[in-house]
Amino acid sequence: MWPLYAAGFTTAFGAHGIAANLGGHARGAVTSLLVLGGLLALYDGAEVLLKPLFGTLADRIGARPVLLGGLVAFAVASALYVVADSPGRLWAARLGQGAAASAFSPSASALVARLNPAAKHGRAFGSYGFYKSIGYTLGPLLGGVLVWAGGLRLLFTVLAVLGAAVAVWAALAVPVVPPLPKARQTVLDLARRLADPAFLAPTSALAAATAALSVGVGFLPVSGRAAGLGTVATGAAVSVLAACAAVVQPQAGRALDHGRLTTRTGIAAGLLLTAVGLGCAMLPGLTGLLLGAALIGAGTGLITPLGFAALAASTPTERLGQTMGAAELGRELGDAGGPLFVAAVASLTTLTHGFAVLGVVLALGPVLTVLRRRPAGE
Repeated sequence: MWPLYAAGFTTAFGAHGIAANLGGHARGAVTSLLVLGGLLALYDGAEVLLKPLFGTLADRIGARPVLLGGLVAFAVASALYVVADSPGRLWAARLGQGAAASAFSPSASALVARLNPAAKHGRAFGSYGFYKSIGYTLGPLLGGVLVWAGGLRLLFTVLAVLGAAVAVWAALAVPVVPPLPKARQTVLDLARRLADPAFLAPTSALAAATAALSVGVGFLPVSGRAAGLGTVATGAAVSVLAACAAVVQPQAGRALDHGRLTTRTGIAAGLLLTAVGLGCAMLPGLTGLLLGAALIGAGTGLITPLGFAALAASTPTERLGQTMGAAELGRELGDAGGPLFVAAVASLTTLTHGFAVLGVVLALGPVLTVLRRRPAGE
């Protein structure tokens, strides 16, 4: 399992480590905010387009070769910019990293499910999410140190070495998991499966959690600065958010495995907790900022492992790669859509109203679940 956790860390560290340092350190490549936005969107755009395709490929030929190929491609794409520091190479490297992460990220999720019995899926996905959260947390911090010490090329060098090292580790330690025989699937069959509440509900919750997480990381510092807080306080809020998300995920997974929590109640509680966190973010001053960050982090940390465990439990084993790829697509859409949604509301009113509207949207899920008649036996 450790190489799979390392793969999760790699994609998170690569995504945020570079994104946080492009604006001030990509000399000659970032000539405007529009160019910066394009570079930032390139990685996520590749993931949105390619994750479902690579997830399906993992089902067809096996998740392990797709995992290894993606990690090797990530190392090669990172080395592309190391060899020659030019704007064109930076665009190509960033696109290559996103495409490579599209391959090894859903493959790693599928292998987490395949290599663990159903009774341990909660803990396995909780641990996987923990190490991804560590990557998201260390990316801007450690990436900034590396760029300060040796420029953007040093950061890409570290990512190339990291990708290659994890690829070798996975090749040696991850067992061969052959693809399972499966019935022929039509486009209509796929559409029905993706529209099934067993897929749609946890994927929507994962997208909502990612949206709130992105909003917290992007807009809590803005709210803090507007309240007169310094960079240390606003940076601490983002660190608290990431730390809470990381710590809660393994605990939520263990609670699910031990029967102390169900996916339905856990996801509903996570959405409500996140909504309350957004409400606290509306309060002025440091207390509201830190409390909002802690609750958003805890809520999203509760949703993430439970959502993936629910998907693994409801998906035929031979379709795990496809399901994980589609679910990752949902998360990417939430990652991009959450900040855009809050920004649109804030542009018409205020940022406080943006937090409030998103909080109401998140709280609607648990409320509708309670109002809806539950099937017998639940």
